[in-house]
Amino acid sequence: MTLEVKVRNNNIEKAIRQLKKKVMKEGILKEVKMRQYYEKPTLKRQRKAKEGLKRINKLKRQQERFL
Repeated sequence: MTLEVKVRNNNIEKAIRQLKKKVMKEGILKEVKMRQYYEKPTLKRQRKAKEGLKRINKLKRQQERFL
């Protein structure tokens, strides 16, 4: 997977901002931070379960908002 950002009119700052947005959207930075240290399998399962609950609760809040 490659991320590509084109620099137009020598506007490097804008290209860097676009790159940061793409990296955040893809979750690359989060993954790098998680892989920096070893995570035990039990802790990994616990973390994923918590993330799942957060995602479900967030969806519930959004659905309530639109009703």
